[in-house]
Formats: sequence, structure tokens, C-alpha cells
Amino acid sequence: MPKISTRGDTVPASPIRKLVPYADAAKKDGVKVYHLNIGQPDLPTPQKALDALKHIDRTTLEYSPSDGYLALREKLVGYYGRFGIKITPDDVLVTTGGSEALLMTFMACMDPGDEIIMVEPGYANYLSFAAQAGLNVLTVTSSIEDDFALPDVEAFEEVITPRTKAILLCNPNNPTGYLYTKEELYRIREIVLKHDLYLFSDEVYREFCYSDEPYISAMDLKGIEQNVIVVDSMSKRYSECGIRIGNIVTRNKDVRESVMKFAQARLSPPLLGQIVAEASIEGTEEYAKQCYEEYLARRNFIIAGLNAIPGVYTPMPQGAFYTTASLPVDDAEDFCQWLLTDFRYRNETVMLAPAAGFYNTPGLGKNQVRVAYVLKIEDLAKALVILEKALEAYNRR
Repeated sequence: MPKISTRGDTVPASPIRKLVPYADAAKKDGVKVYHLNIGQPDLPTPQKALDALKHIDRTTLEYSPSDGYLALREKLVGYYGRFGIKITPDDVLVTTGGSEALLMTFMACMDPGDEIIMVEPGYANYLSFAAQAGLNVLTVTSSIEDDFALPDVEAFEEVITPRTKAILLCNPNNPTGYLYTKEELYRIREIVLKHDLYLFSDEVYREFCYSDEPYISAMDLKGIEQNVIVVDSMSKRYSECGIRIGNIVTRNKDVRESVMKFAQARLSPPLLGQIVAEASIEGTEEYAKQCYEEYLARRNFIIAGLNAIPGVYTPMPQGAFYTTASLPVDDAEDFCQWLLTDFRYRNETVMLAPAAGFYNTPGLGKNQVRVAYVLKIEDLAKALVILEKALEAYNRR
């Protein structure tokens, strides 16, 4: 039998989805599963966007331009303008979600064997994208004891080699919810400037910042305008994960032209998704305010509830809708699987994401989980009770 490729063998499985078969089996047995494992918002998509989908007036569902419809890119220019980010439609390229945006920019900016620095824990699929692009991942580690703050400059300098081409940040961070400060971002700016690196900035959760300080985008960092590539997505902002619309923003013309070759090879981003996305950007300010307030309330509730469980600790996240928590267990992945296969409380259980998969360094995050607070508070309350009961039962075995 033919063998699969080395690439196919080494691309890591998603820690977010690898336990899905166990959850599906539990549901098949009639068990209620509270999904805190995946960042799928339960809030409704804006009605304005749904109406645009329902009232599509086309006789042919055609290819769009490879860089996305101009009307959508113009709307995105206005959106970024609300945050003081001044760009033109030519600086924007529409992609099939933020995932494709990262994969295409990795391939456009770096060669196989080049190195990219990531902060761990980080979004697990970054490792997959890097593997697909043939990149070597270097990591600097943030610590739960330090609330997952950005590691010191020295930690970055220690891992940089002549093959290092980029730094990747997620701000606000997935999976920790950490929001990088202005001072931290300017420390990154100095490293990028000193070593002439690309700075990839995943800013998908920009709408969900719970700090009183103004949000700082990588696009705001002076002196590295040609180094910065922002990756963005409609998925979380408008509860539109399924439309698969994201985008790249960069002022670097060479990068845009290189990415465009990959964009042309995949022909075009989703037509229907672009229609929905364009309708979502304007006239949804009240919707965005309500979503923000709901996630803020959920954050406050879940963090207080987690820290009230004996042996559990999580810092207070300042952004996104995730937190990474340490549990009083030796192997969080075993615990998460056991929750789905063996534990029931009133015929209900909880699904969590083992955090070890968000680290690149083997052995780190073994007793940690990522919690996505994407359920209503009533369901979060039930999930917390189940989690506390489960930890008691698991440690009595």
C-alpha cells in the first residue's frame, strides 16, 4: 500500500477537534455535552447579514476576483478606519477565512526550512500551517504564573538564527485571552526592526478587548510598516464562522503581489460569504455592543467560577473569549477524554480542549485546558458544577 507523505504524517492533529468522536458517541447515547472546547459563538449572526443572504439577486453564482470584491475591501477600509488604521483597498486581500490568510502569507514570505517564532501557548493550528509551509517553529514560552504576559526580549534573542524570518503574535491571544500592552508591542517592534523580520499579527479578536486602554494594532507600530502583515476574520466578530471569510492587510506591495499568486491559484474566496460579510460591516454597531457586553459578563462569571473550584487557577483574560486554566490533574488530555467517555452528572458532561496541544514544547501544558466561554451564563453555570464534580470523581479513582 502506498505511504502518505512525510508532511501528511507530521502535520499535527487539532487538539480542539481530536476528542470529537468521543463527544459524538456520548451524544449518541443521549448525553448532553456542554461545548467549551471550541470558539464557536452561540450568539446569532446579525439579521442584516442573514437578510443579505436570503435576498441574493443573482442568476449566476460567479467567481469573484481573486483578491475579493472591491466593494467588500472598501467596506473593510472603513472598518479599520474606526480603529485609526489608515489603509487603502489595495492593502486588503480577501481570503477563505483567517486560516487561508496565514497559510498563504507563510508561503509567500518564507521558504521551506525558514524559521518563525511563536509565543506558546498559541493557537494550535499555527503549528499545522507552519508544517504545511515547511517552516521550523521556534517558541518563546509565556507562563500562567505570569498571567501569560509577553516573554522578555532576551527570550526572543536567544532563539533567533540566520534562518529566522518572522514573529507571529495573536492579539488578543487565543488560547489565553491575554491582551498585549503598548509597551510589549513596542518591544516586539524593536526586535523586528533589529533583525528585519516579518511581523504576522492575528487580530481576529480585536472587537473583544476588556481593557480601558485603547487597542493597539501591529499596523500602528511606526517604522516597520513594510514588515507587518495583519490577519483577520469575520468569523468571531459577527458569529459567522461558516461563511469562511477572512483577509490579509499589509502595506507591503511585494507581499501582496506574492500572496496574489496563491490567491489566483485557488481562484476566488467564497462568493456567498463575501455578500454576507459586506452586509455585516456597517449598520451593526448596536449588535457589536451587545455581543461585547455579553462576552464581558460571561468572562467575569466563568473566571470567578473556575477559580472557586478547589485546585483550579486561571488568570483574568483581557481579550477574546478564551481562558487557559490549570487543573488539579496530572494529565489534562486523559481527564478531558474521561469526561466524555466515563463521567456523567445528571446525564450531562463537559467538553474542554487539552492545552498541551497549544504548546510546541513537549511536556508543557500537561495540566492545563483551554476554556471557550461561548455559551450563555446559565449553561456556563451548569458546566462549572459538572467540572467540579468531575474533578472530585477523577481524583478519587
